[in-house]
Parts: sequence; C-alpha cells; structure tokens
Amino acid sequence: MDTSNADDTPTTRPRYVLPPPPTASGLLFANAPEPKLYWDRSHYDSPDAQIAALKRSSTLYVGNLAFSTRSRHLRAAFKTVGPVEAVHVGLDRFRKIPCGFAFVKYRRRADALRSISLLTGTKLDGKVIRVELDAGFKPGRQYGRGTSGGQVRDDRRRTVDPSRRRSGEGV
Repeated sequence: MDTSNADDTPTTRPRYVLPPPPTASGLLFANAPEPKLYWDRSHYDSPDAQIAALKRSSTLYVGNLAFSTRSRHLRAAFKTVGPVEAVHVGLDRFRKIPCGFAFVKYRRRADALRSISLLTGTKLDGKVIRVELDAGFKPGRQYGRGTSGGQVRDDRRRTVDPSRRRSGEGV
C-alpha cells in the first residue's frame, strides 16, 4: 500500500473520532426548553435551600410508574447500578395505595447520577419511567399532593391511562 504522494511526503488518512452515543435521557429531553426547578415549598424554605440539598443528594425521584409497581420492583431495577439504601413508594394521601411515583436513595451519589442517565426512558412494569435527582426524601413527601389524594398530574388528565388506574376504578 502506497502511503506517499507525488512529492514523496507520507500521507495519512484523517482519523475521525465519534462522539459518545447519546443516553436515553439525552434523547428524551433533546428538544426540551431549559429545565425548570420544581420548588417543594412544603419541605424547603427557599429554592436555594433545595438547590443546596440537591448538590449533595443521592436520592432520586422516579415518576410515571404503574400503580402496580412495588418497592421490590424498584429495588431490583435500581440495584443494577449500585447499592440502594431505601425505596419509598408514593402513596395516595387518602387511600394509602401506590399512586405512580417513588423515591430511591443510593448509598453513593455517583450511583444516583449514573442511574439518571442509565434508567430514564427505560420500562418498568410496562411504563417508561422518568428518573430525576431529588433533594432528599423527608417524611410526608411520599403522599400525593393532588386534590384527589394522588398526583397533581393525574387530577389534570383528560384521558385515563389503564396502567395508572387504581384497582377497582372504572374507565
């Protein structure tokens, strides 16, 4: 193979370096506007206090769960990334049954951050889940804040997602 050109200077092929493949969360939010901070007014005095807690947190908020998802399902999925310290499944404030969200606390912050990129957009119990860093679980945060006792987003729905319906509810 000739590696020289007409004036006897060696030629090399240009080497292309490909960027790393995109993560599921990167693709999911690729066209999203600047993310807004949800300020949990009932547990943090100010947005700055919540941001400070986020900077040291190893807790995740997991959203869009099926109502049938239990803590053992979450623990099994999230321990694939690292040791899980605690799982708190969100409950309907009135009925005390799961309502589609949870908090997962890792022993190490690095595992929590990796989970965001590895598990956001994956399916758990048939639902595509959302995984976000959370400022930390505090008692009382496991209850839904909607007027019906569940999540606010379920109060606003115009259609019923069968996998988010509570057992015994009609269509």
